[in-house]
Amino acid sequence: MEKTTGILLRTKKFSETSLLVYWCTNDVGIVHTVARGARRPKSPYSGKLDLFYTADLAFARSRKSDLHNLSEVSVLTHRSGIQKDYLRVLAASYFVQLIELVAEPEAPIPELYELLDKALDFLDEQPCTVRVMKRFELRIVQYSGIAEEGKAPHSTIGDVFGRLPKSRSNLIDLLP
Repeated sequence: MEKTTGILLRTKKFSETSLLVYWCTNDVGIVHTVARGARRPKSPYSGKLDLFYTADLAFARSRKSDLHNLSEVSVLTHRSGIQKDYLRVLAASYFVQLIELVAEPEAPIPELYELLDKALDFLDEQPCTVRVMKRFELRIVQYSGIAEEGKAPHSTIGDVFGRLPKSRSNLIDLLP
């Protein structure tokens, strides 16, 4: 059993009663877990698996795949301020998509985890701006070691990883 602290990146229906849950952690990196029974009405996960939550989690590693069994979740930060505003949700989603794009699965990413944690905490309290978004992109390229002098960070990300998340263009269109 491994225990760590992680930010919930996204969930996906796995079966009639289970969810796939994707986490960003400081010491384990991007981790994919299955929360068995999470979709049942009286699930022990009820109210604990929502986007952008930070939680202490415990999981059992699978020997056969990169999909591990989630066994415990204890929410530390809810970030309900993000969920009250569509633009904040869109910005947080873009930040999460960037982290997933540049991070290797199950490799420690302390700088990226801390960057995402601080960005989500900011969005919980403040609205997103173009400046905040560009600062996040700049930090991504710096921490990933792909920064190029005189080149816009989003262009560098697009060139190195072959694409940018589609949500970026929606976010740019809506930001003041």
